[in-house]
Amino acid sequence: MNTRSQERVIVSVGGSLIVPDGIDAEFLTHFKTLILEKVQRGFTFSIITGGGKTARRYQDTAGAITPLSQHDLDWLGIHATRLNAQLLRNIFSGYALQQIIRNPTIDIEAHDPIIIAAGWQPGCSTDYDAVLIAKNLGATRLVNLSNIDYVYDKDPVKNPDAKKIEKISWAEFRKLIPATWDPGLSSPFDPVAAKEAESLGLEVAIINGAHLKEFSNYLDGKPFVGTVIS
Repeated sequence: MNTRSQERVIVSVGGSLIVPDGIDAEFLTHFKTLILEKVQRGFTFSIITGGGKTARRYQDTAGAITPLSQHDLDWLGIHATRLNAQLLRNIFSGYALQQIIRNPTIDIEAHDPIIIAAGWQPGCSTDYDAVLIAKNLGATRLVNLSNIDYVYDKDPVKNPDAKKIEKISWAEFRKLIPATWDPGLSSPFDPVAAKEAESLGLEVAIINGAHLKEFSNYLDGKPFVGTVIS
């Protein structure tokens, strides 16, 4: 049995990994294999899903037809995360709690090795929801699987000289990102979630979900490609 037996790890899976355009069956197959392998070694997981292009397509289409409030657009995005969560709950049938967690603050029966969660309410990102689940369950590690290899000291798209960061404190990380969150923000981790994670002493690993071996290495305490914020 792994020395981290029964550790509950929170995993936030970006919608861009689940639905980059169509549903990515190859990613989901490899993800399931990895998660179940770790479950056999004593890990337990709470997995929260993003909305991906499904969310943006609904939001863009609805907004183009009828002017909508941010509140209404948020709800479209939330329901997209819930559709993706239902997909994962079915994929992990037999291992996952049957109920999808929609409110991260409720009492959660954490006996199942896998818990699937989705978006909660308007004004909250899934990053923030993931941190609240960590707080609820007493988890100390959260993995954010996205489409970037590292956090950088500045936007690498606009700045070719941007430097990768392998380890950073919450105080230093929060200096790199805006102080407030909005739904269109491009940030490795939501500022509101970052503040809450810092107050909890939560460790967050930013890892590119296209390279699941790095995720596996992180869980096993091995060197990996990614950024740790703590």
